[in-house]
Amino acid sequence: MKSARIVSGIFISLTLQGCEQAVELSEPAITPVSQAEFQQFIKSVKDNLVFVEGGEFLMGDFGSKYAPERAPYDRDQDSKPLHKVELSSYSINKFKVTNDEYQFHLRLGGLKLRDKGMASKKSWDNINSTSNTPAHMDWYEAEQYCAWLSFITELPFALPTEAQWEYAARSRGQFLMVATDDGTYKAEPRSLVSESYEPKGINISSDGDRMAFAQQMGWKTRFYTPLPVNMFPPNPLGLYSMSDNGYEWVKDWYDPDYYKVSSLKDPQGPGNPVSKDTFGHYTKVMRGQSYADPYWGGGVNVHRTEKNPFGQFSEKGTIVLDSSTMRCVVNSLEPVHQEVTETLPSG
Repeated sequence: MKSARIVSGIFISLTLQGCEQAVELSEPAITPVSQAEFQQFIKSVKDNLVFVEGGEFLMGDFGSKYAPERAPYDRDQDSKPLHKVELSSYSINKFKVTNDEYQFHLRLGGLKLRDKGMASKKSWDNINSTSNTPAHMDWYEAEQYCAWLSFITELPFALPTEAQWEYAARSRGQFLMVATDDGTYKAEPRSLVSESYEPKGINISSDGDRMAFAQQMGWKTRFYTPLPVNMFPPNPLGLYSMSDNGYEWVKDWYDPDYYKVSSLKDPQGPGNPVSKDTFGHYTKVMRGQSYADPYWGGGVNVHRTEKNPFGQFSEKGTIVLDSSTMRCVVNSLEPVHQEVTETLPSG
């Protein structure tokens, strides 16, 4: 198969003022790639989409009213009040976007992986070196990736809204605590812990799983280690690791009081930046959990996390992205057809 050329043609201008930026076309960056490789990528992206039939659900902390214990799942008030939402149908990535997928995007666009996204450059290089573990990026890079998919597939890819994310994590709005196969945590008995062994998760990852994978890979990331995206069973809808293995970016700006004013139909979050973190940075919403564990919890489907979209961790602008992951949605009322018809533009 002869090689052809493709333009990624997407950039995002970034500002520190916190205003959401539109995705525009840039001057083309040309990288040789074969038709076969390109079509295989498109096929894989489409094959990994799960169709989510729209409907009505109660969004937010449902614990007090619908949990078996009749107790809140979340001590924070930003997941309240429980409120009705109606969503249109859409499709969503089965897995978090992997290093393999994200770096294919960078390669086609003539872009480079950022130099450092966590405290240790060696650890950052390690977690970006495996094909089937989650890619890590800031919010703008996540938005750029989904926009790039939209550009090359001519499908309406985008970051999920917060409502779309929660509806999918809860398997179309069921009253499920976590996005595991049955909505509960399962793990080996805690009594197995010893100086040389940490118990493993059964349907969600534990510190033991992360430390074991780090040892297998020869890394020093210990319990901060990302795991393969398909290591544990999916939720009933067929989606993997929505409650652990990295927070996930969503479209919405963060507002702790947004649920009080949320629109009923397909809410998009605040129209403008609202909330700032302790360092004065406007924040986006992240959902899921960085490193959940069945022994102490975390990753409850209703939790909301605010984070600066650049991943800044301090007022000095230090970037920390080792727990920032993502997946895209396709905002179409019909399932995506799986046949591949896209071809590389001739150059």
